[in-house]
Amino acid sequence: MHVHHGARRPGAAHVTLLTEGTYPHSHGGVSVWCDQLVQGMPDLDFDVIAVTGTGREAVVWDLPAQVHDVLSVPMWGEAPEGRPPRGRALARLTAAYERFLAALLDPCAEDQFAPALYLLARAAADGALSPFLRGDRAVALLAAVWNRPGLAVREARPTLHDAVTATALLEHALRPLAAPPPRHGVAHAVSGGVAVLPGLAALDRHGVPLLLTEHGVYLRERYLGYRTAPYRWPVKAVVLGFFRLLAEESYRRAALITPGNRYNRLWEEQGGADPRAIRTVYNGVDPAAFPPAGPEPEVPTLSWAGRVDPIKDLETLIRAFSLVRAQIPEARLRLFGGTPRGGEAYRERCTALAAELGHADAVTFEGRVEDIKDAYAAGNVVMLSSISEGFPFTLIEAMSCGRATVSTDVGGVREAVGDTGLVVPPRDPGQMAAAALELLGDGARRRAMGEAARLRVIEQFTLRQTIDTFRSIYLELPDHARRFAVQAVPGAQPRTAAGSLAG
Repeated sequence: MHVHHGARRPGAAHVTLLTEGTYPHSHGGVSVWCDQLVQGMPDLDFDVIAVTGTGREAVVWDLPAQVHDVLSVPMWGEAPEGRPPRGRALARLTAAYERFLAALLDPCAEDQFAPALYLLARAAADGALSPFLRGDRAVALLAAVWNRPGLAVREARPTLHDAVTATALLEHALRPLAAPPPRHGVAHAVSGGVAVLPGLAALDRHGVPLLLTEHGVYLRERYLGYRTAPYRWPVKAVVLGFFRLLAEESYRRAALITPGNRYNRLWEEQGGADPRAIRTVYNGVDPAAFPPAGPEPEVPTLSWAGRVDPIKDLETLIRAFSLVRAQIPEARLRLFGGTPRGGEAYRERCTALAAELGHADAVTFEGRVEDIKDAYAAGNVVMLSSISEGFPFTLIEAMSCGRATVSTDVGGVREAVGDTGLVVPPRDPGQMAAAALELLGDGARRRAMGEAARLRVIEQFTLRQTIDTFRSIYLELPDHARRFAVQAVPGAQPRTAAGSLAG
């Protein structure tokens, strides 16, 4: 689906946002962040290449005039149009795909991943990759590659069914390569993984510099997700091999990487990113949009805000609340936020858990709230129970509203909170309950923490700082990339010198 919107302006700097499952088709932290960037830079031109589910998702944000084209690239739904290659093109693609698979499965062949990926990207641009991957030849290639002597995956006795499953998963994951890549300006991937594919193609084909901002660590979240996925080990080996090598290639080729916290930075350095090309840029909120929340509720209440999703680990929060209620029988837990499509079963599981523990009357799912400030004001203490986060918006918004918080020690949480809230280990209902009880039992300490939290946001995490930083990066990156391209040694791996941009 292609949405045209607003006329381009001659001379305006140009940015293509590369998203997956977020802006402009859904709400949530990363989408809010994208909207803030776009709204904050009316003088720049933006396009969006959005990886979506079926391609039928509606645009849920009011797009300002500076957003021109929104191209939706569906990962599922109907396959992209195109014809399978024939003759020499088929032979070339077969050889490239065989090298690609070998890279995913054989540690000695990993250096073949990047050259093979760019050959697959050319085939995708011609409409040939998806039809090829849906044919028997692609399945037979995988069956042959993973049965090579000496490969660990061979020990697991992969079946033809495994080969069909893994090939289908790769076909879907590679679909974004068929999107027309940006030809100028900056390509800004706002998550790792498949969203980066059009950016890598743009860099390879048109020299467009790639900027990468990971909010959560994409690769870590894939590992967490696939641990419980219903696939046999050979299938997981192929798919996780792809995500790992894609992350390494993205880190290696990005002109600049701007993680939202130091925790992500460590993952990126471990994944092979050059530390000189990394610059931490914190998420910011507008303190005027999140003013002090005012009087606390009369009934002791814990509040939570976010999307209802397993990564938010509401089950641990509900178990912790059960322990709180054993001490404070009148306590309430109010959960604010929508349930994404496909998340209904998880929400039902959480509701059932609250009932099973005997708290159906005290735990309420309030759904999406018109004004998120009301969600923070509803609690004496605001809770965050996630098992994975980048630099969580809900936390800095709650802090800006002057509420004390109890959060799990994941991602950039510690950097956000400092000493203005309590931080507990993830998946530990006992410690989470103890922290909540500590704050519920001490009104003076809660208020002091809330005031300190708001000051911390004003000093360190304002939206203005975030937007000014990205504006200067957007304006400088193309020049850096051009200057570096002139100095590049022929035949060397292209690597944009981020120089003064990083830090």
